[in-house]
Amino acid sequence: MRRRHLLSGMLAAVSLAGRRAGAAEQSVDVLLVLAVDVSLSISEDRFELERRGYAEAFSDPRVLRAIGEGPNGRIGVALFDWAGPGEQQIAVDWMVIASARDADVFAAKLAAAPRPFYGRTAIGSALRFASTLLAQAPYRTDRRVIDISGDGTGNAGPSVTEARDAAVAAGSTVNGIVILTDPEGMPGFLKEHTNPAGGLAAYYRSVVIGGEGAFVMSAESFEAFGRALIAKLVREIS
Repeated sequence: MRRRHLLSGMLAAVSLAGRRAGAAEQSVDVLLVLAVDVSLSISEDRFELERRGYAEAFSDPRVLRAIGEGPNGRIGVALFDWAGPGEQQIAVDWMVIASARDADVFAAKLAAAPRPFYGRTAIGSALRFASTLLAQAPYRTDRRVIDISGDGTGNAGPSVTEARDAAVAAGSTVNGIVILTDPEGMPGFLKEHTNPAGGLAAYYRSVVIGGEGAFVMSAESFEAFGRALIAKLVREIS
């Protein structure tokens, strides 16, 4: 009987240790949702440049160093494509990135995800979808970031500011990365500005981003997107 109690106590201790280890494995330094614009203004060449930028960013030594220097040394990442209202699709579901090998897995999953949409630009819908993704994340952290890319202003779907405010109220920070394009193809808001770069960044600062430490970063072209994304990720992860 005594031996049975001792064995039972040992098993309970092992089970508790296992649960604690499992809980520790679920802790990350930041939950990061990458919301990728694939609306009609994104040509196939631009889409490929976007994809390459995201696929290669997490393998960059600066990004891996920033991840490794965190208290847990790992982050939770999900990526989805978005265009018009109701057009949001997960390309890479929640996964942990803690090493170069994880980054390779992320890149492989992203490469296997085809472009799903060519719709309008519903930034508000994208923010709502990102908030839902964060609420369903299987990892724990106090830091939640929505990282939304785009080359223009919202022209469809629900209010961008209302979706942003709801995300911030739920504890998220919304950051933006704007991709600058030919002014002739820009929407009316930007044509009113002599400096399109400042115009789109100003729109994002006013309408899209929000929360503690929120910021906008600009890529001067789709070719420069990958470099800007690396700098942005380092800032968000650190």
